[in-house]
Amino acid sequence: MGPERRGTGDFPWWLVAVSVLGILLFYRTLADALHAQILSTLLRGVQITLFVTLVAFALAAAVGLGVALMALSRSLVLRQVARFYTEVVRGVPMLVLLLYVAFVLAPGMVELRNWVLGLVGVDPIRTRDFSLLWRATIALTIGYSAFIGEVFRAGLLSVDPGQIEAANALGLSPWQRFRLVVFPQAIKTILPPLGNDFIAMIKDSSLVSVLGVLDVTQLGKVTAAGNFRYFETYNVVALIYLTMTITLSLVLRRLEAHLRRKP
Repeated sequence: MGPERRGTGDFPWWLVAVSVLGILLFYRTLADALHAQILSTLLRGVQITLFVTLVAFALAAAVGLGVALMALSRSLVLRQVARFYTEVVRGVPMLVLLLYVAFVLAPGMVELRNWVLGLVGVDPIRTRDFSLLWRATIALTIGYSAFIGEVFRAGLLSVDPGQIEAANALGLSPWQRFRLVVFPQAIKTILPPLGNDFIAMIKDSSLVSVLGVLDVTQLGKVTAAGNFRYFETYNVVALIYLTMTITLSLVLRRLEAHLRRKP
């Protein structure tokens, strides 16, 4: 057995330790009136956190796939546009991108919308009518689409060129070749890093709190500022995020193992 396989069959003691710690924290949270009240307050933010994460990730995956296809295009212009987008977006910190989209790009989008629709007599809207929740969602979409685009590009390149040549020999159209041959094989390579990006987005969704969006982190800040019980409040905040990320991580591992077993 080679060194690359060493430890793959180890008993997951880390999971036992995390489970015991989680059970103790949950027990403390449910048994203590203050912890229970904090948990009840913060759970209202879980819906916002999941909404931002799911919507932004779905949009980022769609944009990222488009960027990956552009990067693999025969057109020099499309390849250069994809590379420009990827390098610029990946070079900006997520927090800076969030603030830029919220306070620079969003007002510009509102002005453009008012100018275009004003030509046909549609009433203008104000910048504050552009929800901060959607500004945050768009920022996460833009930020993660560049990383996800590289994941898709690497996965598509991992497909054996002989498979593509065989599909061409069968007379499949480019769309049929992509849908029936390339993507089903690439998804096994794409899924693990894509899952990691999804988990990372759950954690990065906490950044939307800087815009005042009432996610778990923002509600934790408001709650701690009101009761001055920072230790208890942020314990519950950390517990909520750990529950979401570890649960999703285990689900993704099972899915990856299932895909590896499939012929």
